[in-house]
Amino acid sequence: MSTEAPEAPPLDPNTQMASHRTALSLQRTLMSADRTQMSVLRTSLSLIGFGFTIYKFFEEVEKNTGRTALNHPARNLGIGLVLLGLGLLIGGLYDRYRTMRELGQRRQELYDEGLLKTPSERRTSPNMIASLLLLLGGLLVLLGIVARTGPFG
Repeated sequence: MSTEAPEAPPLDPNTQMASHRTALSLQRTLMSADRTQMSVLRTSLSLIGFGFTIYKFFEEVEKNTGRTALNHPARNLGIGLVLLGLGLLIGGLYDRYRTMRELGQRRQELYDEGLLKTPSERRTSPNMIASLLLLLGGLLVLLGIVARTGPFG
């Protein structure tokens, strides 16, 4: 006995055209999710970098002038921006995960119904890898700031 699935009957031209359009639509949705993740990555990188720069700038001002009047508010602003960048990145990663899971389930349903010719496939996006590396780097920056000054200044 053969374990191969029986071949589906050929689709009529209209159904075949709809199948191609659906597959392309799913591909466009995937590319849109990639662009959204890239936007989150850029914004998070800006927030984390700007927060760290503010913190380091006022640390140098204090070191060179001995004035500490602006140190704590500036430190808190810097840490706040780093935290905001990390929070945005975590939210973006979760949104990306949820979108990809839902898209994969929908694609699999359409494949099971015979409306798509290829099943759902998993792929790793370079945006996801870059986002995870930025998350790790941002956490290291935050830990470095807290280790240097203590958790409450």
